[in-house]
Amino acid sequence: MPLSRSGLYHELHGSPDAPALMLSAGLGGSARYWERNLGALRERFHVIVYDHRGTGRSDRYVPGGFSVDHMADDMLELLDELCVMRAHIIGHAAGGVAGLAMALKAPGHVGRLVVVNGWSHPDAHFLRCFETRLALLRASGVVAYLRAQPLFLYPANWICANMDWLDEEAEHQRAGFPGVETTEKRIAALAAFDIRARLGDITCPVLALSAADDLLVASRASELLAGGLPCGEVIELERGGHACNVTEPARFNQIVLDWLASPAPQQE
Repeated sequence: MPLSRSGLYHELHGSPDAPALMLSAGLGGSARYWERNLGALRERFHVIVYDHRGTGRSDRYVPGGFSVDHMADDMLELLDELCVMRAHIIGHAAGGVAGLAMALKAPGHVGRLVVVNGWSHPDAHFLRCFETRLALLRASGVVAYLRAQPLFLYPANWICANMDWLDEEAEHQRAGFPGVETTEKRIAALAAFDIRARLGDITCPVLALSAADDLLVASRASELLAGGLPCGEVIELERGGHACNVTEPARFNQIVLDWLASPAPQQE
């Protein structure tokens, strides 16, 4: 798939006659993140996946002052280029908060929004985890940073059972690593994201989906997010870690498909 006008690599899956569903990945920003979910989602939706700006196969330039609003602008521009007037959004962490920013900027373009292990504002634990990851990246380099990354994303038992896959994935990530400066800009954008005062302005139905054993973003962040929304719901998985859609794909797929097809929740 060629780049969009704004420089985003993207792929389309499923019938173009089906309702549109955009998937937005987390910090890594890669469309590959959704490989274990695409098969189920494209049976019911016209799925749009893309690499975030600065990552993967997209334009690697990230402007100074980069923010989550820039991420939302990219999503809106891609939908506009594809002539998609309205789409459901499933966003993981960074992609989830970008979806929230998009719902604030252009509410008419968002159908339903699933925020996976996301937040309305960062807490001290979240910030400590990212400070640790950045310190490792700066002091020990890309390879050490990528080898440590699964500790924040996956449960320990899952890591033990999937070591070969993780080694292969780390090599792929190393080959496409966006660079220290871009990673710093993306993390700074996430750390600065705070919409507590504007949660009441998000009118679309939002599912805050979390995992109880998420090491990176405490599940309480999803509870706080959903509690401040007019049409917010929260579902907590007992296990799955930060990347619960990767570790528990069947359970994840069923939850989001059922929720996207359910009657619209009533505003509180």
